[in-house]
Parts: sequence; C-alpha cells; structure tokens
Amino acid sequence: MKSESSIPERQRRFDEFIGILASAMGHADRLAPLHGYCAGLLVTGDRKSVEPMAARISPASVSAQHQSMLHFVGASPWDDD
Repeated sequence: MKSESSIPERQRRFDEFIGILASAMGHADRLAPLHGYCAGLLVTGDRKSVEPMAARISPASVSAQHQSMLHFVGASPWDDD
C-alpha cells in the first residue's frame, strides 16, 4: 500500500512542476499567474472558470487574482509549440 505524501511534499512537487512549466514558457513574470491558475484547476469546486477559481485560491483579493488569471489565460504570448 502506497503511503500518501505529506502536504509539504505535495506542495514542493507542485511548485517544482510549475517551475518546469514556467521555464518552458520562457517568461519568469508568468510564474505567479501560472501557479494561481493551476492551483485553481486543482482545488475543490464544480466551476473551473477563472472567477470562482480566484475566489477559492485567494479569498482576500478575489478581484486582483481574477484579473491576473484572466490576463494569463487571455494574453498568452508564448508559442504553443
């Protein structure tokens, strides 16, 4: 039986994964929005549009997180390849 990894270990692995994605995108300034967007996709909740995700991951600053995520998704300057 495989033991569950600890929360700090899961956070470390998630951060490492996001770092790999960010380096592939080639934009260090996109790390925080990428992290927020991916975290929003993973958190519990039925709606996976940016406003509900922003509310779940950043309840103290929903509007700012929402705008950051919208900009990240809508203004994608990296090459899809």
